[in-house]
Amino acid sequence: MIESIKRDWLSNIKGDTLSGTVVALALIPEAIAFSIIAGVDPKVGLYASFCIAVVISIFGGRPAMISAATGAMALVMMDLIKDHGLQYMLAATILAGLFQIVSGYLKLGNLMRFVSKSVVTGFVNALAILIFMAQLPELTNVTWVVYAMTAVGLGIIYLFPYVPVLGKNLPSPLVCIVVLTIFSMMNGLTINTVSDMGELPDSLPVFLLPDIPLNLDTLLIILPYSLSLAVVGLLESMMTATIVDELTDTTSDKNRECKGQGVANIFTGFIGGMAGCGMIGQTVINVKSGGRGRLSTFIAGFFLLIMVVFLGDWIGQIPMAALVAVMIMVSIGTFSWDSIINLKKHPLSTNIVMIVTVAVVVATDNLSIGVLVGVLLASLFFANKVGRFMSISSSKEEESAHRTYKVVGQVFFASSDQFNKAFDFKEALEKVTIDLSAAHFWDITAVSALDTVVIKFRREGAQVNIIGMNEASATVVDKFGVHNKPEEAEKLLSGH
Repeated sequence: MIESIKRDWLSNIKGDTLSGTVVALALIPEAIAFSIIAGVDPKVGLYASFCIAVVISIFGGRPAMISAATGAMALVMMDLIKDHGLQYMLAATILAGLFQIVSGYLKLGNLMRFVSKSVVTGFVNALAILIFMAQLPELTNVTWVVYAMTAVGLGIIYLFPYVPVLGKNLPSPLVCIVVLTIFSMMNGLTINTVSDMGELPDSLPVFLLPDIPLNLDTLLIILPYSLSLAVVGLLESMMTATIVDELTDTTSDKNRECKGQGVANIFTGFIGGMAGCGMIGQTVINVKSGGRGRLSTFIAGFFLLIMVVFLGDWIGQIPMAALVAVMIMVSIGTFSWDSIINLKKHPLSTNIVMIVTVAVVVATDNLSIGVLVGVLLASLFFANKVGRFMSISSSKEEESAHRTYKVVGQVFFASSDQFNKAFDFKEALEKVTIDLSAAHFWDITAVSALDTVVIKFRREGAQVNIIGMNEASATVVDKFGVHNKPEEAEKLLSGH
């Protein structure tokens, strides 16, 4: 226990503190923007980002991961807020948190193993594109000063690490923000700043209960939104955790992360915040700025609240060009450039899954829909590929009406049709042996295919003998098969 606390909280104090500070600054415009998308006051998103980050740092399963208010969650709750108001959104957030906690206890986090590498790569590339596209409004219809500030910011971000001593001790994104803010204030530049995005809160959040009637009608209103929030939140959080696992070459507890996300959303619902989840963009900033432990996430949330409440006048002076430069850096660093190079090396099906995932996410502006489409497509390609690996050969004894069929491979819904077509039922045979020693039957469709083959041979007057079936296949066949049950097999033989 003590070793775990030291590792997660105290092993990288300097790096976690500096990276958390950078993330806190980057969270401000994002939280305000997502509040505007959802149709609520900016402080709703800011309170949510503070609360979720602090709570998830304690209860989450992935150290160094940043969770806060997100665009995907804002899109889900937008209609609820429009039709029923803020209080119903708070109730939906709390209920979504309960669903996420239940998901953690049901170990639904383990389902991440079904998400293929190609889907993760597509998710990451799509996110990088969306992050870049989100910066375009700040780069259109603006003066040349904004472009110059953004270019200088990118120069600082990429060149400062080469400065002796300081380059290794200070995160370049933080230096970019501080330098450009000071320059803008000293020269009185008339460019967009954080304060132009919305009013910052001037007080600490307080505990409150959603002001809604506690009845069945209320539940029916918020239930669909709560389920959607829970699913979208967990999907994005699990994807984020997986990416951080790869970036840091460490492992995380996905089921604990599910529970942590739930606890965080319950807390934020009770202090007037909107639902949130894992944020890949800010998480990448955190990791690339040196964050590795839970302290970095805690600092991000804690400093966010301190800055917007007590240093609001100063934070409001940060030029948006500085934050745009940081987010462009995140976009470039997030995109998997190797995936472009590997298009010629990887199988066509892998490339299709990756490209379709990117296309759907960018087209719908919804990361969850893209991932679900990618997972479905990858599953279909996998089923088709495995199904084609099944083969059936046969041999006939000389001067005898006895043929042996040897089945090799996996028999399931994708290969059952091929299984049926491999047998010749019109051949005059007295005895048929089906050797399954190198085969495996996975589902009811496969069992049904075996039933069909056996029954058809029996109708033609052949004696059928099945040999070599492994124990797992035998269990499925015994439970769902009918060819080995005299009464049911007789009905099929008679055509009933």
